[in-house]
Order: sequence, then C-alpha cells, then structure tokens
Amino acid sequence: MADRYVTKHDKGWAVKAPGAKRASSVHGTQKEAEKAAKKTVGNLGGGEVRIQGRDGRWRDSDTVAPGNDPYPPRDKKH
Repeated sequence: MADRYVTKHDKGWAVKAPGAKRASSVHGTQKEAEKAAKKTVGNLGGGEVRIQGRDGRWRDSDTVAPGNDPYPPRDKKH
C-alpha cells in the first residue's frame, strides 16, 4: 500500500511515507497537504491517508481508492 501521513512541520504541514525521516512535500496549510497526500496515494494505487492534528494526535484517516477499507465512512465529508 502507498500510505501517507500528513504531519505538522516547521514550515507548515508535511506529507510523509510511513517510516520516512524526510517529508515528500511541505505545504502551507493542512488542507493543501491532505489534498497532495490523497493525490499521491491515488497515483500509487490507493491506500490510507492519516491526518495528524495540531496536538500531535491522529485526528482523521481516509482510504483512497482502490484501497480496501473494511469499515467505509458513513459521513459525506470526504
């Protein structure tokens, strides 16, 4: 799977692969970083995008097709 994490960075918000020390990209807003992460994951064949809040705790995750989410979200925010 081509999972990516959106995490807080000194210069904004970073998109990182799991276990990576360096960011794939850095963005000014969390929304921009989330969009970039979803695009990357989609281009790599699908997977999970996990989003970290300002407090360092995971606040959200989303499966990007063709990922396999056994519990698809019922909300319509994504």
